[in-house]
Amino acid sequence: MVPPVLTSVGMPSFPGRVVAEPPPGSPGSPTAAAPAARFRWPLAGTPRVVRRFDPPPQPWLPGHRGVDLAATPGVEVRSAGAGVVLFAGTVAGRPVVTVGHADGLRTTYEPVRPGPAAGARVAAGTPIGRLIAGHPGCAAAACLHWGLRRGEEYLDPLALLGLGPVRLLPLNPPPA
Repeated sequence: MVPPVLTSVGMPSFPGRVVAEPPPGSPGSPTAAAPAARFRWPLAGTPRVVRRFDPPPQPWLPGHRGVDLAATPGVEVRSAGAGVVLFAGTVAGRPVVTVGHADGLRTTYEPVRPGPAAGARVAAGTPIGRLIAGHPGCAAAACLHWGLRRGEEYLDPLALLGLGPVRLLPLNPPPA
């Protein structure tokens, strides 16, 4: 049996080795199949992550379905990737912006005072609103809750940047 290779989701494995991954959307698939070059941080620079992705073991249980990024109230929030604004409004009393991307991915940003209306096309880095204070549990002046989904599955948005969790994947046997 060939030992697994330590690799990061969305990052290449060692040269000359092929990492066997299940098809996107199947159990055990990578958290994001999109190349990191297509996505960027939704805040200027490299923000500090104050709370990481911590999905619940079952969809109905509590957990943290995104990452919280420290910032200051009023800073510009930008689309992490190219796509279409699917929603810009209030959900459960909080202002939210949702952007749909290729490969069935959707990113969410809250609490954000929306800029572009639903239906607007955005490029990576396009301003989509301004961060407001009031995210529960935030240890900074304000936190951007940045989420990622494919269908009904919550994923780690840091994987879009090649910063997701490290995974052990089996190698394919070398071709004969």
